[in-house]
Amino acid sequence: YLGMLATIMNAIALQDSLEKIGCQTRTLSAINVTQIAEPYIRRRAIRHMEKGRIIIIAGGTGNPFFTTDSAAALRATELGSEVVLKGTKVGGVYNKDPEKYPDAEKYESITYDKVIQDNLSVMDMTAITLCKENKIPIKVFSIKNPGDLLEIVMGSNIGTTIGK
Repeated sequence: YLGMLATIMNAIALQDSLEKIGCQTRTLSAINVTQIAEPYIRRRAIRHMEKGRIIIIAGGTGNPFFTTDSAAALRATELGSEVVLKGTKVGGVYNKDPEKYPDAEKYESITYDKVIQDNLSVMDMTAITLCKENKIPIKVFSIKNPGDLLEIVMGSNIGTTIGK
């Protein structure tokens, strides 16, 4: 549960930053913390998006034993998202851990099946499988590079795309 609470703290910080630059946002949480976030209700999330608001979903699934990756894949499926963005410490998906192996090779794109078959540790297999079954691509990028998220949202081919 501490990890789920940490995602709520991060979501509130992100919401604050986005609102300071004039974005309308709503934070929704799978864990009830009504003083700082709305409860996650699928229809409510969709309504906020219809009104042009940015929604930030926190608190994982609200259940132990499910990672935030699985929660992201689940919410993306529920909300009809076009893509799941996965920020990591490295710049994409590699054939082995680039922090341990300097000769690790980065994939520009890779299939869900290859990630599963090679047991690549980019996300948990539940999240990968859920995205595969619902045809939602995953874009993996570094959170250490300022501006990469904006570049990806604007259409740049940074990081690795996991798809069919």
